[in-house]
Amino acid sequence: MGFNGIGGFLSAPGMIPWYIMVLYFVGAAVFAVFYGLNHGGASRFKTVDFVYIGVGAAFTVVWEFFVGPFLNKFVPGGAVPFIDFGFFGRVLILLIVAGVVRKVGVGMFSMFIFNILGDIFHYGFSGEPMYTIYETLTYGLLIDVVIAFTRGHLFGIGIEQENGRLAQLQQNYRALVPAVTGAIIAFLWTIPDNVIYAGFFSPFLYGGIVNWQKIAFNFGAALPGNIVFGVIAAFIAIRVTRVLGQ
Repeated sequence: MGFNGIGGFLSAPGMIPWYIMVLYFVGAAVFAVFYGLNHGGASRFKTVDFVYIGVGAAFTVVWEFFVGPFLNKFVPGGAVPFIDFGFFGRVLILLIVAGVVRKVGVGMFSMFIFNILGDIFHYGFSGEPMYTIYETLTYGLLIDVVIAFTRGHLFGIGIEQENGRLAQLQQNYRALVPAVTGAIIAFLWTIPDNVIYAGFFSPFLYGGIVNWQKIAFNFGAALPGNIVFGVIAAFIAIRVTRVLGQ
């Protein structure tokens, strides 16, 4: 029996086994809770951080649902699988916000607000809370994991003030760090919609047959453009951070 547009199909042909997804999302939620408890959680965020997050999420909604689709109309038919200006805008804006704030939680907060605004102004609330959980604990969490790994020095920002092996490594390769970090996040961000959503959430919500050849093609087609915009976002984030004095 469905609920709020959620079909709850667990045996669609080819779909990712439900228990793998449960393990991932439970693990993601546990990581988010324990990391937050051990590192101050939302109390580490200043008011200005939430302003940046809210403004960034709002701009992302406007771009992804209104500006991006308009620009996509001018993309030649053969290039459609490779170019999605709506998603490119999401990569660009939210990575800039993450670079400015650089605190674990910025990714999840940003995606949570993005989903709420997206539901209000575009999608409606059918399928919730599944979409909010999915976006927050995939796109949002992946940014936060990278921020945690870099100890708050996303794209190498502020690393010159730190000591230690990781800091020294980033200082030695300062020119490469933003590009590599932006590319890594963009690669990770290519996974959720093209693999997790297409391979599990779409058939779970609506039923159907999962086509893994199509998933592999869409993943490979989306990857180059996402990486390009991930790298661009990293360098823009550095410039914006300097301007804002962050």
